[in-house]
Amino acid sequence: MSKLFYNMMTVPFLNFEPMHSAIKAEMRNAFEKVYDSYWYIMGKQLSDFEKAYSRFNQVEHVIGVSNGLDALHLALKALNIGPGDEVIVPSNTYIATALATSYVGATPVFVEPDQSTYNISPNNIEEAITSRTRAIMPVHLYGQACNMDAIMEIAKKHGLYVIEDNAQAHGAAFASKITGSWGHANGTSFYPGKNLGALGDGGAVTTNDSEVAMRIRALRNYGSQVKYKNEFIGHNMRLDELQAAFLTIKLKYLQRWTAQRQQIAAWYNENLSVLDDLVLPYVHPEATHVYHLYVIKTKLRNELQEYLANHNIGTLIHYPIPPHLQKAYVHLGYKSGDFPIAEELANTCLSLPLWPGMDNKEVLQVCDVIKRFYATN
Repeated sequence: MSKLFYNMMTVPFLNFEPMHSAIKAEMRNAFEKVYDSYWYIMGKQLSDFEKAYSRFNQVEHVIGVSNGLDALHLALKALNIGPGDEVIVPSNTYIATALATSYVGATPVFVEPDQSTYNISPNNIEEAITSRTRAIMPVHLYGQACNMDAIMEIAKKHGLYVIEDNAQAHGAAFASKITGSWGHANGTSFYPGKNLGALGDGGAVTTNDSEVAMRIRALRNYGSQVKYKNEFIGHNMRLDELQAAFLTIKLKYLQRWTAQRQQIAAWYNENLSVLDDLVLPYVHPEATHVYHLYVIKTKLRNELQEYLANHNIGTLIHYPIPPHLQKAYVHLGYKSGDFPIAEELANTCLSLPLWPGMDNKEVLQVCDVIKRFYATN
């Protein structure tokens, strides 16, 4: 037994302290700059962040908005997707992906994931296309890029839009092209727990289409490009100056934090690969993984989670109920068994602790507790 068991420490699922303490002075300075500017909405901080993020994400246009769900909603709306249309979404995802589709009056059509990567399967996408399909919404789940070459080829063949849900994968890539730069209009989230997280809600739309960018800029701001002149029925979905200032600071450190996440994942892989009862993350050979989450799969998921909790180790389940089985979508008529891969993942996946600044000692403690669990089960 490892000596770690004789000096047990708490390992939370997520810990902001190492990341935020290192940049505290810069963040306070950013706050004071915004505070003293007396300009808190749609100003220089937002413009500066949008420019910085466009360089990072290798796109022509970034439009900062209120959160990731609103980003997807505005992307769909700007592409004129609405009632009578269908949008293909993963069956294995957070419900926000489907909700954005519902917001514009379109119907989400769920498609099963690849059994190795857990991302939407290109083979299953084509089978779901009908005369009403207008778009495909791939989700770069847990931080791994989807097979975007195949998805874009399918979209081109059938004349469909692609809207990437890039909320979990800032900086990931497929075939060396960064996520959030493939689709026609793509949404991302800056929720505090994301790899690039604000100190509140935030999001953005990324696009290379100038017309789409213009529409989204107007739609986020009451449908207006010029004050008191409203071209569209718009929304109040703006990213505020303070969050933009915080994000500009944090963006400078994102690549460093990503490297730390990848190192932590490598430590997990090295220590847990000896357990035959665990399925560890698989990375497609052309994809990169930025490990927003480190997700294992086990038939003893609930028992393992309870055991870890009893040993002061935090975990989460992403996600315990697939969207097609949520009460919100009962009107679509889906039932248990309709998407067996997504349902199996919902019953077997467990997310282990991972955050920038997590050290090898903490990873080893998590791994030792897991090994101890399997030694007695």
